Amino acid sequence: MRRAVVACLAAVAAATFGVSGGHPAEAASHTDVLHVAPDGRGTACTALSPCALDTARDQAGKLVPDAEGDVVVELRGGTYRLTGPFRLGVQDSGRPGHPVVYRAAAGQQPVLTGALKVTGFTKTDAEKNVYRAKVPAGTASRELFVNGVRADRDRGTRDPSGFSVTATGFTTADPSYTAWTDPARVEVVRNSGWKQMRCPLASITASASGGSDLTVDPGCWNNNHSSVPNPGFPFNGAGLPTMDGVTWLENSYQLLGTPGQFYLDQNAGYLYYVPRPGEDLATADVELPVAQQLVDVSGTPGHLAPLNDTDWRAVYTGSWGNSGGRHLGDLNADVHYTSTDGDAVSYTFDGTGIQMLSETNTDEGSADVYVDGKKVSTVSGNGPVRLAQQAMVSVTGLPKGSHTVRVVKTGGSYLLVDGFTVIPDPIAPVHDITFSGITFTGTTWTAPTAEGYVDNQAGVVWDPTTRAPARIPAAVQVHRGQRITFSGDTVTHTGTSGIDLADQTQDSTVTGSTITDTSGTGVAVGEVDDYYQTEPGLMTSGNTVSRTVVQFPGQEYADAVGIWVGHSRGTTLSHNDVGYTPYSGISIGWGWGWASDCTLQAKQGLPDPCLHGTTYAGGQHVVGNHVHSVMGALFDGGPIYTLGGQSAASEFTGNVLSECIDGCNMIYHDEGSSLWDTHDNVVRFSNGSLWTNLWTPSIHDDSIHDNYSDTASFNNSGTGITFQQATVVTDGNWPAAALAIVKAAGPGTLPGGTADDDDLRVAYTGSWSSSGSRGDGDLDNGVHYTQQNGAAATISFTGTGIGFLTETNSDEGDIAVTLDGVSQGTVSADTPQRHTQQKLWSTSGLTDAPHTLTVTKLSGSYLLVDGFTLS
Repeated sequence: MRRAVVACLAAVAAATFGVSGGHPAEAASHTDVLHVAPDGRGTACTALSPCALDTARDQAGKLVPDAEGDVVVELRGGTYRLTGPFRLGVQDSGRPGHPVVYRAAAGQQPVLTGALKVTGFTKTDAEKNVYRAKVPAGTASRELFVNGVRADRDRGTRDPSGFSVTATGFTTADPSYTAWTDPARVEVVRNSGWKQMRCPLASITASASGGSDLTVDPGCWNNNHSSVPNPGFPFNGAGLPTMDGVTWLENSYQLLGTPGQFYLDQNAGYLYYVPRPGEDLATADVELPVAQQLVDVSGTPGHLAPLNDTDWRAVYTGSWGNSGGRHLGDLNADVHYTSTDGDAVSYTFDGTGIQMLSETNTDEGSADVYVDGKKVSTVSGNGPVRLAQQAMVSVTGLPKGSHTVRVVKTGGSYLLVDGFTVIPDPIAPVHDITFSGITFTGTTWTAPTAEGYVDNQAGVVWDPTTRAPARIPAAVQVHRGQRITFSGDTVTHTGTSGIDLADQTQDSTVTGSTITDTSGTGVAVGEVDDYYQTEPGLMTSGNTVSRTVVQFPGQEYADAVGIWVGHSRGTTLSHNDVGYTPYSGISIGWGWGWASDCTLQAKQGLPDPCLHGTTYAGGQHVVGNHVHSVMGALFDGGPIYTLGGQSAASEFTGNVLSECIDGCNMIYHDEGSSLWDTHDNVVRFSNGSLWTNLWTPSIHDDSIHDNYSDTASFNNSGTGITFQQATVVTDGNWPAAALAIVKAAGPGTLPGGTADDDDLRVAYTGSWSSSGSRGDGDLDNGVHYTQQNGAAATISFTGTGIGFLTETNSDEGDIAVTLDGVSQGTVSADTPQRHTQQKLWSTSGLTDAPHTLTVTKLSGSYLLVDGFTLS
């Protein structure tokens, strides 16, 4: 018998969240009632919460579904407005093979949003076409969406001239900035290399010369300019872009005037907006995100991070010394050490376990480990190679409470203490939960408003206060999950990242889903500070992202990527579509040259001695993905970017990488990348980039073979690399094996009524290039173009109609159109002025069957392909 718990959430969520859409009549008649099928029993439930499962729990609070079935909570269609996240803990778990399923009811579209719907706009500035609406005073947000389209916080011109750096910020001869109101709300943004940095201002004052002095918030200025965090491996690399200029200024009422931009007066409670052409604010759906999270699925313990050996709870008895500045990879660059047997360190903590970090080396010896006065083990730090930050002691499974660990030196020349990781709660993942067919939208992350955005790389930031690694929060957050599944879900229009499988989540899946238009990363897996783990239960492992569309990430924080994987074991990224990114498409790995030995670090020219340790990462499978239209804003990345060492062989195969916009390498095995088998990939429209780049000796023991590329350029400066030049293809004449890779890549036909110019169904023959981030109104902000008469673009599709989208201009000419091998005549793209997304040719009424449309350049300087409409 299958048990289905059917939540009439158009009613159930009304009491706490408020709901619109769906079935208002049913909502009114079933308020606060949870219907349980199939036997018709019911129970009261005041909100979307784990109480929806009460009918399936015993008196101990444990979930007890029927032996043969799952527990299913069905959400009816409608918009559920959350002011805080829907939280699920260990007690809300299912069981292996029988998850608790939260899913859309058949034919329904439930939307969980953290946004406030804003109405009541009136025009307040006719000259600038500025409208204003009242919102609750104190409302904080960094995002706005109008009719499903992201609006920008108002901003000034890009790369404004006349600014120079001062000791406290910037100065300019332009006096107009002193008239800006509420300067502490103004934000300065700097894009440099692979980083985007943001800081609020402290003040704007008149300069001695009559211009404007922009004083940046001192703490943020220190973090982003004067003293940028730089601990080195395994947390960051050698490059250190700083806030050394102004890319743009943001968030001042005086900057309003551009259609599609807004300003939020948080103190007064007013939202200002300049509508785009065609937007009627009397009827528009205006959504102002106010919640940071929508779903929080959390096991125990939470995030684990090591504390330094100088932590106040560490008590050293005997003749210990403290050594700093060794440049050997110590946590916080220091250690405690002793050479006397019988010397001990004690650490009292509240929790269920503890790990002690030490160093292995030939001069290290043994130690006895006591917990609460009882000896539990003897450990040794002796090893053939010096390795920093090793988990020499690992004690788990203690009863929760106060404990003392004592480590006593018993042999060898030295015992070193580098840090402690406290495990505060039992290792208990939340497990066996599925979300299916649900849309998550409307989040914001307001911390950067006050503290700035202190970027490291790829959506990994530095905590402004502790300067420890941190990450952009996600709308849908999993902490220490196991077998958590997202299937057919949508995450869109967020001021955060999309889905984050964090804190050693295992065997969890994102499949068949869509993550688009996120301020941060699309999907994140793993952590950056658990590289030292030896306990399998404390490792990220076995996770999968498959057949998922991840597009337009990083819409606010430009360093964010489509899919990010930190330290992780056995991650599979399979047949995803990742595109339209401001930085890299897929970024996998962390640590830079941390896991490369000291000889290789020296060959790279790094300081001697070296920062060298281990990582548990390895066994990754990156297969059949389509990664395209990347690097739209920043530099030094690529469609696929790997970083740091692998402890076991990993595979990168069957991927199609295309449309690099600027400053990238197509297959980029960066610093420390090792044990990658990179083969049978297709690289196209690289726009002058290297098809692969292994630029330094710390990249080692990779195998690069049997790939296909439209450019012969590469760099192989790694160590122990098995390298084979790609099969180089010209004018789109790809061999059959390459075409088979293209056909198999990605998740299949993407939803929607358009195919962009970089769609895998479009084949280009002749000499073509791509151009992205043009800002000219192109479909998805990019085009393919050719100057060669006879060059053609062919799309294969199944449907009843198709239209060809292009640009018209005075430098464009005639285009031949052929459908299913039959000429449809010619069309002209020659017009006196530029017009984008022009449908020059279309047809309908075709048999619903496979068809082929070809457009061929006949004359003019250019032919542009912007996309195709499909029906």
